[in-house]
Amino acid sequence: MEVVTGAMSTLLPKLVNLIKDEYCLQKKVRGEIMFLTAELERMEAALLEVSEAPIDHPPSKLVKLWAKDVKDLSYEIEDSIDRFVVRLDSREEKKVQSFMGFIYRSIDLLTKAKIRRKVGTEVKGIKSRIKEVTARRERYKLDKVVVQPVGTSIDSLRLSALYKEETKLVGIEERMKELVNMLMEEADEASKQQLKIVSVVGFGGLGKTTLANVVYQKLKSQFDCGAFVSMSLNPNIEKIFKNILHQLDKQKYSSINEATWSEAQLISELRDFLRNKRYFIVIDDIWNSSVWKTLKHALVENKCGSRVIMTTRILDVAKEVAAVLDLKPLSPIDSRKLFYQTMFGVEDKCPPNQLAEISENILKICGGVPLAIITTASMLATKGGDDWLKVYQSMGSGLLDSPDMKDMRRILSISYYDLPAHLRTCLLFISIYPEDYTIVAEDLIWQWIGEGFVQEEHGRSLYEVGEDYFHELINKSLIQPVDIKSGNKASACRVHDMVRDLVTSLSSEENFLTILGDLQPVSASSKIHRLSVQKINEDDFKQLATMSLFHARSLFVFGQDMNLLPALSSFPVLRALDLSCCLNVDNYHVKIICSMFHLRYLSLCNTSITKIPVEIGNLQFLKVLDISQTGIEVLPSEFVQLTQLVYLHIDMSVRLPEGLWNLKSLQDFPGIYVTSPTMLHDLSKLTKLRNVLIKVDEWNGSYEEPFRQCLSNLVNLKTIRINGANLSLDFGGENLSPGPQQLHSIHLINFINCAMPRWMSSLSCLSFLVIHGLKTLRVEDLQVLGSIPSLCDLDIWVVEPTQERHSRLLIDSSYPFQCLTSLKIASRVMELKFAQGAMQKLQTLKIRLSVRQTWDQFGNLDFGLENVSSLKHVYVGRWSKPDPGEVEAAEAIIRKALDVNPSKPTLVFSKWR
Repeated sequence: MEVVTGAMSTLLPKLVNLIKDEYCLQKKVRGEIMFLTAELERMEAALLEVSEAPIDHPPSKLVKLWAKDVKDLSYEIEDSIDRFVVRLDSREEKKVQSFMGFIYRSIDLLTKAKIRRKVGTEVKGIKSRIKEVTARRERYKLDKVVVQPVGTSIDSLRLSALYKEETKLVGIEERMKELVNMLMEEADEASKQQLKIVSVVGFGGLGKTTLANVVYQKLKSQFDCGAFVSMSLNPNIEKIFKNILHQLDKQKYSSINEATWSEAQLISELRDFLRNKRYFIVIDDIWNSSVWKTLKHALVENKCGSRVIMTTRILDVAKEVAAVLDLKPLSPIDSRKLFYQTMFGVEDKCPPNQLAEISENILKICGGVPLAIITTASMLATKGGDDWLKVYQSMGSGLLDSPDMKDMRRILSISYYDLPAHLRTCLLFISIYPEDYTIVAEDLIWQWIGEGFVQEEHGRSLYEVGEDYFHELINKSLIQPVDIKSGNKASACRVHDMVRDLVTSLSSEENFLTILGDLQPVSASSKIHRLSVQKINEDDFKQLATMSLFHARSLFVFGQDMNLLPALSSFPVLRALDLSCCLNVDNYHVKIICSMFHLRYLSLCNTSITKIPVEIGNLQFLKVLDISQTGIEVLPSEFVQLTQLVYLHIDMSVRLPEGLWNLKSLQDFPGIYVTSPTMLHDLSKLTKLRNVLIKVDEWNGSYEEPFRQCLSNLVNLKTIRINGANLSLDFGGENLSPGPQQLHSIHLINFINCAMPRWMSSLSCLSFLVIHGLKTLRVEDLQVLGSIPSLCDLDIWVVEPTQERHSRLLIDSSYPFQCLTSLKIASRVMELKFAQGAMQKLQTLKIRLSVRQTWDQFGNLDFGLENVSSLKHVYVGRWSKPDPGEVEAAEAIIRKALDVNPSKPTLVFSKWR
């Protein structure tokens, strides 16, 4: 939201809060604040209108300058209000019951009165500036400025993809073959007659339109009629339907554009026309599901073998169709061919030797995206060899300014302008990270929260809302998922260099972020709102000295020498500070940081600090704190004054102060070392906790009741991890009241226990369960596990009992396991077998076993895998180094069982872990 409206979204609630009785402002000042609020609300609405201008009709330069003034003003007003609130709230009345206490309170009251008078003066100044900005809008008649389209229209740019000679389309053969197979190849004659729809999905520039058009031209002669229509962000559906009708029969519908038919009439006409025809229609660049559903009403299923291609950048839209072709970038070989063909006219001509390495580096940045390769090659074809290095160094920075580069950015930017305001802000923020950086999702989401980009939603945590933002950017193909975990969620992401180029360019244009060390020119007169220090040298340091840092709200430093940076005191109104991995950040810097009263986000992870000073209590607005991987051993008692803290990450060895229960806002606690039952009692009062990791060295009976009470009280808990020796969590009951009914993930490590906790079966949302260290797995345990209603992922590790023979366990249909789709089980000494009808939804099975200890020459290597009818994938691992021939023999026996399984599961037999 911030990139569109500045600080308005956070400023307006603060203005409303100021007129509350607790601040005791004069009646006149309150009235002026109400005036400011009304004016700023209208300015916010105007800024939103400016942001929604069509991409081909951007706002005029005058309007952009006015919008910049308004956003800058919103930042300054918020800074003023925050300084007032910080000064007033930090002067709490002293509790000393003595004559000196009376003196302290009197001085404090006088100081507060002085601060209130000062805020009255500041409000008058703000009011004057707002009137000035309003008058400027009226003076230049900004509402009446008519803006002419700038540059080539998006529709014209799209048309260029439709009329390329097929001989010049490098790397399209394999893609074309795959799409044709998906459209035309069917198992039997009956399915060939069905209407088949295939969606082609991928981010801008991958060649979706080109591919769809080539296949359309290749196949359309096999059909009675056809049409190819391109959409826009906000399509005129009636116009689209008329276009389709005209292409289907130009003679019959020669005057269709003059017709005044409604949408319903056009759909009816299309259905009537297509009813008995074998048609082939391509609908290019669909942007939302509702538009697709409307268009689909006209695509009649007539048993004539009709085919439809739909292209989109949005994963959710693509999934509206059963058959999805996820378009991948070109291979390095095809990228090179396309690059050379665009530059030299033939694909087998290479640049001179001295330019070969630079061209390879350029191709790496293009990342197999045809649009990027063609654009860059076209630009280089007009430049001498001396300019190639400059082009390479500037790629991804948003600095390249040729007409071709601008056109490419405009094509990619359609995805950006399709985003709601809050997601635009979140996407631009990603440019704080250096090129080719793997961005950890959790870090990014907490940064968004610390910056105030994530808006609260009823019944959901800030982190959950932030997760939705992250996955929506993946869905829009603007960031690339990395390290997909269970539940098909990415734990990290990367940004394609061409998307980064766009984002960096937009970020610079909006003055949203200043990057130091990325060749970005920085004007000394520009106000720095956010500063990302990615690399710094002496020249950069001199440049920093000329910058206006007073208004900087965020500072992100990526592993730099703090001696090359300005003093932290140069940033008095910082809201976010990230010095992770800056190893020469020490206790001296922390002392200064603790006077930064406005901080909401602070990361000192992996620095050289060893002590947190008592002044930490000054950071009353702090929401996110990461001080893990440091030398800190103990936190001061003042730490518990951080009552707005939502996320706290510390090392397990850090000793916590008494009064932990004061951190009432805490939602995420990645690690707490519990040394006494009292700590569990304090933890039970943090009722907003959603995620927690608990470590206990030596569990004993004194922990059981406090832990049961703790679990019962943490009603918002979603994920809990417990690591301890000889854990005993069976409290003798079958439910926890009221209990964490939203709990969906439990990890129990070193769980050497005699009985599976029966209360687990009462957790209706529990879907992911890890239990490592079980002494044995019994029938009674299976009864509990099988009764957990939503359990879909189970990971069990049974340890080897001392002086005991291996046990036998038969899993049959008496254990419901209603939702279980993934089972991972490891044991040296347990024999496992599935009976007919067991685990009817199980799709993935991972078994780790010891062939030599448990089975005599594979004679009993029978898991009953033929009985698990839904099984799709089987992974078998081993504990010990096999003798010659063991692996082959075991694999043969298991594969024979799988061959009988009706689902024909795949088998991977290796040293699986």
